[in-house]
Amino acid sequence: MLKDKVTQLLNDVLEENKSLFLIDFSITSDNKIKIIIDGDEGVAVQDCMLVSRAIEHNLDREEEDFSLEVASAGAASPIVNPRQYLKNIGRKLEVKLPENQIEGNLTAATNETITLEWKAREPKPVGKGKVTVQKKQEIAISDILEAKVVLKF
Repeated sequence: MLKDKVTQLLNDVLEENKSLFLIDFSITSDNKIKIIIDGDEGVAVQDCMLVSRAIEHNLDREEEDFSLEVASAGAASPIVNPRQYLKNIGRKLEVKLPENQIEGNLTAATNETITLEWKAREPKPVGKGKVTVQKKQEIAISDILEAKVVLKF
């Protein structure tokens, strides 16, 4: 079956190139293969070509016709793999949780949690007015509905 063969070829090329990892993989009923990868140090065009060649050169179009697209995860795409948090430490994230949304700097990440830090304006403990306070929160990755890197132009 085409999906099994592509899965094996994909696993092999990612095993040989440990800094790359899979974000999404699908095959439509008309054999359009779409693979989205990311990397611990980002993804270069050469990385996409490497994965594409590893798959395309090991499939026979005489057996089964197919189209193949290999792409990198877009900058505006949501984070879906815990490894993506690690590579984005130091960047600003927008994180949607069941009860609220937080925008803050990603200061730490493991496979289970992330730590965000941000400044917030809160009422003064005594008297009128507001004061800026530094906030820090550890969030379980399993609690995150969606997380994206905030792009500044």
